[in-house]
Amino acid sequence: MGLTLTEKILKNHLVSGDYIKGNEIGIRIDQTLTQDSTGTMAYLQFEAMNIDKVKTKLSVAYIDHNMLQSGPENADDHLYIQTVAKKHGIHFSKPGNGICHQVHLERFGVPGDTLLGSDSHTPTCGGLSMIAIGAGGLDVAVAMAGGEYFIKTPKVVKVNLKGKLSYYCSAKDIILEVLRKSTVSGGVNKVFEYGGEGIKCLSVPERSTITNMGAELGATTSIFPSDENTLAFLKAQNREKDFTQLSADEDAVYDEVIDIDLDKLEPMIACPHSPDAVVPVKELRGKKLTQVAIGSCTNSSFMDLIKVANILDGKTIHEDVSLVVSPGSRQVLIMLSQNGDLAKIIAAGGRVLESGCGPCIGMGQAPSSNGISLRTFNRNFKGRCGTESANVYLVSPEIAALSAIKGYIAGVEDFDKDVDLDIKLPDSFLVYDNLVVKPADGGKEIDIVRGPNIKPFPMNDPLKDKVTGKTLIKVGDGITTDHIMPSNAHLLPFRSNIPYLSEFCFNQIDKDFAKNAKKLSGGIIVGGLNYGQGSSREHAALAPLYLGVKAVMAKSFARIHKNNLINNGILPLTFNDRDDYNSIDVFDELEVKDVLSSIDSNEVVVFNQTKNLEYTTALDITKRQADMLKSGGLLNMMRSTAD
Repeated sequence: MGLTLTEKILKNHLVSGDYIKGNEIGIRIDQTLTQDSTGTMAYLQFEAMNIDKVKTKLSVAYIDHNMLQSGPENADDHLYIQTVAKKHGIHFSKPGNGICHQVHLERFGVPGDTLLGSDSHTPTCGGLSMIAIGAGGLDVAVAMAGGEYFIKTPKVVKVNLKGKLSYYCSAKDIILEVLRKSTVSGGVNKVFEYGGEGIKCLSVPERSTITNMGAELGATTSIFPSDENTLAFLKAQNREKDFTQLSADEDAVYDEVIDIDLDKLEPMIACPHSPDAVVPVKELRGKKLTQVAIGSCTNSSFMDLIKVANILDGKTIHEDVSLVVSPGSRQVLIMLSQNGDLAKIIAAGGRVLESGCGPCIGMGQAPSSNGISLRTFNRNFKGRCGTESANVYLVSPEIAALSAIKGYIAGVEDFDKDVDLDIKLPDSFLVYDNLVVKPADGGKEIDIVRGPNIKPFPMNDPLKDKVTGKTLIKVGDGITTDHIMPSNAHLLPFRSNIPYLSEFCFNQIDKDFAKNAKKLSGGIIVGGLNYGQGSSREHAALAPLYLGVKAVMAKSFARIHKNNLINNGILPLTFNDRDDYNSIDVFDELEVKDVLSSIDSNEVVVFNQTKNLEYTTALDITKRQADMLKSGGLLNMMRSTAD
């Protein structure tokens, strides 16, 4: 029986555990990446491990999330990251060099290697045939220190692409169709591996659009083979030496198969407020717009923006629409400016933003009140755009550009087939690596600069045998890390200041959450399905920890957030009977007895003292994670082991 591509790479990097589906394994990490929203905390945690130099083949720190410098906080954090990177053997990508995933794909990704990033969209490099996984900052810090990364041995889903994309469709429509079929929780503990004849028509940038947004499935990662298209991309980036041909065996056996006929695929759109609320664009054609935003790590490649420029060429955006375009990297921006395509976008009325995340994470360009925003991004969670009352839809760059001209959500009928959308990968990209600062040879002489906004990260105490607390909040299904710890232009400058950030924990849902948590000396959170989906933002665990949260009871958890809770010593309890959720109210007094012995059996009983009810919950963790919880988190466990 042959092996899938996923199995080949994971087995080649296996450090500990038996490769059995559902079993925990530890894998060796070749590369890491961080960005400035999560990087400060990751490097503070790395420093706490007292390691002189990173142990990975390559580690890169990117500045791409918060480049607005309305005060000293962002610049201070950037300087901290730059100096800690210089000292400890980490490459540093300066502000303006581009979005971490786009730049890493262009300049650093290597087929067959493993990549761990403190950003949920790290799977972007799966388009380059890497096992690229998003994780919390602490997990990335451990990997930089030479530790393995632990995952459940994933199921492997084959996405079999048949046929060829039509003139009207793009890679974005493929991943929207996968999301429609599988939902935002359908990928938990799975890897989506793409194959079939249809992959031959997809360049690496197009493949990376698909693997990037595969994060919205809740998947461990997504991956494409390394083939002649991969070689063409690496040659064009002057990195042919990094090429290795990789593919699944012909007789590989998959756990699931999803078939998608590209010949029959039509333009798709994700409706508010979830990336899996997907319908054909034709169902919404004619809906009036107030804003169009093109870019993000999903759709900001050179090829994407040439298509946008060709559609906009000689046209003017509708008078009722604001159009913003964010090139994914400085390489993309320079090439667009040199070939004249940037001028086409500007002449049509597009506003060109800095090469960074920008509006995708709520950093500027918030829509008007009750606005309708059409975006090429990967997420459309309520309020993420910066305007609570706005409705955000997700589409391909082609549909977005056409809609900006029309003033409404455009469809197939609105295309001008004389416009060239058959864009080929260039023979060579312009390479400018002069904004990547290399680490120092020695590093001991480098002084790390810490601004006054950088505060110590919170540490937990070892777990007690009895955990008690009131229900601080009860939330529904699909709660995202944006709900738990908002990310916006006001709060991102304080990402290294957990005491300040904690004041805004759950602010969108309950403005009194932080106040109540402090008054009650912490407590327990109750959640619904897929609690903690979305960003890898570790702050969504650190802020509740700082406020004294001891446990989260939910119907189910998103993978990364569950790991972040465990890493920080917070119990992630899953209702065995989901109806039990209905009987809990805010401020009910909950008690978990015999915690230390219950952890080892993976079954924990919770008493609702207010209602005189008893709930049986599952603590689906490994022996290693149980030890971590008992210690009060991963750093505590590492310190006790070192002692």
